Amino acid sequence: MEQAQDRLEVLRRIEEYERLGYFDRDVENDPPTRPLRPGEVDYTGKKWWTRVASEFANAVAKRHFDGCIKRGELVIREVRGLENYMAVADRGVIITANHFNPYDNYAVFKVIEKQLGRRRLYKIIREGNYTSFPGLYGFFFRHCNTLPLAADHKVFRELREAIPVLLDRGEKILIYPEQGMWWNYRKPRPLKPGAFHFAAAAGAPVLPFFLTMQDTDVTGADGFPIQAYTVHILPAIEPDPSLTARQNAERMCEYNYAVWKQTYEDFYGIPLTYTTEQNEGE
Repeated sequence: MEQAQDRLEVLRRIEEYERLGYFDRDVENDPPTRPLRPGEVDYTGKKWWTRVASEFANAVAKRHFDGCIKRGELVIREVRGLENYMAVADRGVIITANHFNPYDNYAVFKVIEKQLGRRRLYKIIREGNYTSFPGLYGFFFRHCNTLPLAADHKVFRELREAIPVLLDRGEKILIYPEQGMWWNYRKPRPLKPGAFHFAAAAGAPVLPFFLTMQDTDVTGADGFPIQAYTVHILPAIEPDPSLTARQNAERMCEYNYAVWKQTYEDFYGIPLTYTTEQNEGE
């Protein structure tokens, strides 16, 4: 089967951006977007129609992605460390994960689905995915417990104020601290501090997930092997009450990257190195 040109172009951009050290740049050809307006997003689900839409969208999404699993388009081969989730299951938690596929957030959800109970897994997403993404996935982006990260400072303040409310309710919030999706990229990328500032400000733990991949013997519609995921749930990183919020954010960010790096090296059996010309991250 011929490999899809758009995936080949993305892989070329990933190779170039890694070499240049542009780890936080988008590699996908995302649709044009518009900025969010203040009050446009009901971040905490105060309105009844938001809750109804979310219930409907989550049911549709579950049916869709469970179908992907049954058809072998999404493969979760193994889960390691579920006990680390259980240790903080009754608390509000910031979950961090590497981002390499549109399905990876459902893999995170699927492995903790039974343990969530009545809680939800909220996902922080890019603004354009919320406002402008077309089709079925656009519907999911707007209604499946998503928290768009807006450029407008007033809308961003709405998000910042909503996060501790959700955490106080015991909700789980998934954040991709690498920023942007790098398709099928196996290495952990340098992390942005935002997720850890949210956690530190709320006094909430960070629970690192790291997903590793292996080729299956099945070729997807894009001409590449479908990946089988191993979901690693690592021990929670608790804020240190003796430190300031900024110090906690820096400490948690550094530790999160370190445990991702260790997991990568242990699973793949190779040291983590980058092709970056300045040797960043080695």
